[in-house]
Amino acid sequence: MIEKKRGLGRGLDALFSDARKEEEAFQPKMKRADEMVAAVQQIQAQQANNAGQRKLAVEKLTPGKFQPRRFFDDAALEQLAESIAVHGVLQPILVRPLSDSMFEIIAGERRWRAAQKAQVHEVPVVVQEMNDKEALEIALIENLQREDLSAVEEAEGYQRLMDEFGHTQDALATQLGKSRSHVANTMRLLKLPASVRKMVQNGSLTAGHARALINAKNPEELADLVQRRGLNVRQIEALVQKSADGKLKPKKQKSFIQKDVDVLALERLTSDKLGLSVTIDSQGASGRLTIEYRSLDQLDDLLARLGQTPRR
Repeated sequence: MIEKKRGLGRGLDALFSDARKEEEAFQPKMKRADEMVAAVQQIQAQQANNAGQRKLAVEKLTPGKFQPRRFFDDAALEQLAESIAVHGVLQPILVRPLSDSMFEIIAGERRWRAAQKAQVHEVPVVVQEMNDKEALEIALIENLQREDLSAVEEAEGYQRLMDEFGHTQDALATQLGKSRSHVANTMRLLKLPASVRKMVQNGSLTAGHARALINAKNPEELADLVQRRGLNVRQIEALVQKSADGKLKPKKQKSFIQKDVDVLALERLTSDKLGLSVTIDSQGASGRLTIEYRSLDQLDDLLARLGQTPRR
């Protein structure tokens, strides 16, 4: 018995030793991540307090090669340009020197673009010396903290921080003030086909719609259907379930025609009121109203609302 206990003790020592080694190996990555977030916070404080600020001509700045943003909304840029024309650029742009006369934008490209639209010739900047790795990491963290990226750009930013700098989902959530579930659910968008991700980036498909398509067998076809019919998230979920059950065929999807905006609005309103997927197919003065339910409880509730005796 004594020998067995000694053997077990040695096994536990080895187990705890391995765990300590894994923890020690992880600590440098955590330290690096914490240091980088602290550096971003220091830079943001400098920007907020105008510390180390100077002005540079807009033609001396060039877009950053590490910019996580892929899409710039023209309407939003016009609004920002109108504000800049009246109030100026209120927050300095973060840049790093490329030469004696040129500077690369690390954070603040939207402000730089809008300033040019507003015909502002000089913008405030904070100049920081940094290498490529630091520039990429700071650009990603700074933009993610601002919360003005698209959901797909945000997901790509998380993925790059994890792949290239050893960040974990837990560490990212803590350092960026997000929940771990938010980070995980956002990154799931990267499972979608490139064409669907592009629709999220350009604003033609919401992140909520896109998340509902993640487990679909035919996300591209359903995304196109969402745009043509103006479906809400509940309706998408119902279609994804039908597709999984083999009840939704591609030919059936192609038979849909463009609906009147009033009919689409009525579908959304009725769906929201009932909490069920509602489809209205009108043919002149007549048509068909389809209400889908997933359980007998939902059917009972619907019948009760209609003043009928529940079936159970």
